[in-house]
Amino acid sequence: MTRAEMFALLDGEFDVLVIGGGATGLGIAVDAATRGYRIALVEAGDFAQATSSRATKLVHGGVRYLASGQIHLVYEALHERAVMVRNAPHLVHPLPFIIPANHLWELPYYGMGLTLYDFLSGKSTLGPTKVLGKKATLGRIPGLASKGLSGGILYHDGQFNDARLALALARTAVDHDAVVANYTRCTSLIHTDGKATGAVVRDLETGAETTVRAKVVINATGIFTDEVRHLDEPGLPDLLTVSRGTHIVVRAQILGGDNAIMVPKTDDGRVIFLIPWQGRVVIGTTDLPAKESVMEPGHTAAEIDYLLELANLYLDRKIGKADILSVFSGLRPLVTGKGSTTSKLSREHHIDASASGLITVAGGKWTTYRRMAEDTLNFAIKQGALDARKCISATIRLRGAVGVPSADDRYLREYGSDAAAVEALISSEPALGALLDAELPYTFAQVVYGVRAEMARTVEDVLSRRTRALLLDATAAMRAAPAVATLMARELGYGVDWQKAQVTAFLALAKADYLLAD
Repeated sequence: MTRAEMFALLDGEFDVLVIGGGATGLGIAVDAATRGYRIALVEAGDFAQATSSRATKLVHGGVRYLASGQIHLVYEALHERAVMVRNAPHLVHPLPFIIPANHLWELPYYGMGLTLYDFLSGKSTLGPTKVLGKKATLGRIPGLASKGLSGGILYHDGQFNDARLALALARTAVDHDAVVANYTRCTSLIHTDGKATGAVVRDLETGAETTVRAKVVINATGIFTDEVRHLDEPGLPDLLTVSRGTHIVVRAQILGGDNAIMVPKTDDGRVIFLIPWQGRVVIGTTDLPAKESVMEPGHTAAEIDYLLELANLYLDRKIGKADILSVFSGLRPLVTGKGSTTSKLSREHHIDASASGLITVAGGKWTTYRRMAEDTLNFAIKQGALDARKCISATIRLRGAVGVPSADDRYLREYGSDAAAVEALISSEPALGALLDAELPYTFAQVVYGVRAEMARTVEDVLSRRTRALLLDATAAMRAAPAVATLMARELGYGVDWQKAQVTAFLALAKADYLLAD
């Protein structure tokens, strides 16, 4: 089904209208569709374009919550971690972590805490917790600084590709008859007798508008939550604050292995990770208050210096700005709390209903996206907006998870059983098997597949989220942009002017937000 056909289907009656196509909104779409509700979802940008594609790439229980005694949060998240591994094994996998110990007392201290973490995961453990000596620790992470090292604590958590998991959710929802459209902005809410009964939405590509009517409207717009709340009731005080998290990306040789480093507590109380991901190492994250909710929050030189300084405390070969291949930043939506700093605000999700019946879900994290969706729909049922139907999303395998992936290439493996469709494109047109750039692991076949099957509409969609080229190597992604634009124009039926505009926009984005400032 084409995107135009999908937009046309929005002109109808639904049980549920979800505004927002990030982790939470897409999770609600899958839950609602698999319960048998008629569901529509609209997203003003691309799926997971903001926060949901800028995560630290971890599916985790939250080790930091153990120190504060929030055992229930850890237990719930570990349960959801197991569900994600089971339902999306092509996208979520175990990752071993090492906490380096520079003092002998740290080995039993952190070892006991992480043994509890492992215990709470029960049968769904991703691997045993072990206390390692210095030699064994360096054997797992050759790039770790050896001076002063006493050993390390090994534990396991999950890792994933956030943007591609979002796509899997969108396509799973469509497979279960949901109507899902990106680049479709909610311009106003419809009220009937004081109740929210739908929305007017605009196709940002054509300017066409249509009216979507639904029994219940759910606001799942993440960092833009308050904008939709104000459409419903102007003048409401803001529900959220936002904080910016910045990551830097360097070459894999920096660590020299498949194990990640976790620093449980820095001098300013942060948790820092150095994580092998997609053939690179991601280092992050910062946590700074942000003034406003924007798609691209950028980064500061101070954040880069902060991450480099912390990373170099644990690396044998020190890294500098010349080693950074890309920088990516995102905003976290946090339900306003009493904490004096953003790092102390709760990550628990919040659900409420306005006087008109508009349901808002806010906060949370990727690991608990499915539970947030379940809670939101159960809340709608309790409000009397929907007839009661049982949630079955915990047993729903996501798109690509059914069947054995045919691809040996680890980047194609993330397509799961759909990898065969990408390979078929190369078989039919061998030129599509060429790499986008010598420094990138992606082929032109993935561009074509992204357009035909994954609703990619822009060069940014392809280079940032259908592939992760922009995050892995911003300069290489910039080199690839013209060829990607040419191929996309062929697929979408656009001309030279569209190609030029797309390349110009992408290069400006990459320079402004993904490369270090001059």
